[in-house]
Amino acid sequence: MKYKILCSDLDGTLLTTKNDVSDVTISAINSIKNHIKIILVSARMPKSMRYLQARLGVENEPIICYNGALVLDNGKELFSTVIPISELLKIHNLAEKQGVQLGLYYTDEWYVPEDTERVQKEIHHTKAVPIFEETTTTLFQWEKRGIGAHKIMLMGTKETTDSIFTILTTALGDSLHFYRSNETLIEVAPKSISKLSAIKLLFKDETLADVIAFGDNFNDIEMLANVGCGVAVENGRDEVKAIAKYTTFKNTENGVAHFIKQNIVI
Repeated sequence: MKYKILCSDLDGTLLTTKNDVSDVTISAINSIKNHIKIILVSARMPKSMRYLQARLGVENEPIICYNGALVLDNGKELFSTVIPISELLKIHNLAEKQGVQLGLYYTDEWYVPEDTERVQKEIHHTKAVPIFEETTTTLFQWEKRGIGAHKIMLMGTKETTDSIFTILTTALGDSLHFYRSNETLIEVAPKSISKLSAIKLLFKDETLADVIAFGDNFNDIEMLANVGCGVAVENGRDEVKAIAKYTTFKNTENGVAHFIKQNIVI
């Protein structure tokens, strides 16, 4: 297989542990990075991707953050779209009634109303530290600044998350994309963007046939289905594996690295 661009999701795909890539993965990327562009594509914020770029030695490549809502190249903003404050207020009002908390993200800023076990896990996994502030205060300040959210993370129990998911998709599903990260988390992004739309934006002069991509979750499906070669990891969701051209080993078994070594020709 010969490709010009390799795009990979991070969590559950390229990362062997919750917050790092393995030496095996670093070695595999090192073997091809001088011949193939390595693009990290994630729902993460920029600062939670840059340390992984550095580990892989691909700091000079662009990164696709927040599922495509923010695209950066060496710190320069190439593309940005946010959830407007009017919709943030609606989401907050609906979530508050269900006892669900909001994590709000804008560029490298992350705001949560309080410190919880869930927040501490996110700090550990992403190596980013939030600003602890009441959500109403954050939204008031953002309205004054004229900004919105690149991503929202809704945090609740399984029961409250089930309930709010139905409510939100009914009320705001036409303009926003809601997907379950797990039983207690919902990620929200502008419906106008995706990982695929960001790849198309970055590589206007290349065809999607020149791209190989790796992923594991619902937000990877469109990307894997439309590039030249979409590869799922074995631990990925069944829906992802169903549309992928190939399935490799689990992320914890260096699945991406294994596929690169067995199949990528430079």
